[in-house]
Amino acid sequence: MSPAEEVPAELRTLANDPLHGSAEVEEYFGDVYPRVRAFAELLADQGVLRGLIGPRELTRVWDRHILNSAAVVPFLGEGTIVDVGSGAGLPGMVIAAMLPERNVVLVEPMERRTAWLFESAEQCGIDNVTILRGRAEEVQESVEADVITARAVASVDKLVKWCSPLLSKTGHMALLKGRSAADELDRAKYVLRRAGFAGEVHEATTLASVEPTTVVTLRRTV
Repeated sequence: MSPAEEVPAELRTLANDPLHGSAEVEEYFGDVYPRVRAFAELLADQGVLRGLIGPRELTRVWDRHILNSAAVVPFLGEGTIVDVGSGAGLPGMVIAAMLPERNVVLVEPMERRTAWLFESAEQCGIDNVTILRGRAEEVQESVEADVITARAVASVDKLVKWCSPLLSKTGHMALLKGRSAADELDRAKYVLRRAGFAGEVHEATTLASVEPTTVVTLRRTV
């Protein structure tokens, strides 16, 4: 039996997450809170079983995954959003739940994960998503993004190579990164220069009690 299968149903819940049901979380999300909460609850129930999150993350779904994903929203601008390597739906499904008027495309190469994305969109009433199975390089003919997001997918230099062909002429990228984002940007400077992009590191906040998220934006210079 795998560690995931050892997690009993009564523990696959947000009940032990200190932020679940809190007034500050509900106030932060406002009118879209019911959709976001539905996705968070489904992720807690099915995420470990499907290998999307680890058992120890069940007490931190809101801050580690949902709010971390939500932090990128102010950097998205207008137009079509494409989440590359969407996986568990982070940040793509959270973005779609928060921005019901926007078209959000989730690109994911693994069949079992695309199945999860279809199911969670249906069950949570998130109907503004398009789900494509494939790698970024494989969907270039069918997708044009005004902004590309990605979380825990690859380094900046690789993302530029894979994803820049998906961008519209005025498009940009808003990538969720870790604390070493500045170093990662520095290592990618030659790739960025050749591709015609400039990068900037931002500290994105959500709740005062939650650690800020690092967002890297890449914008065209030519």
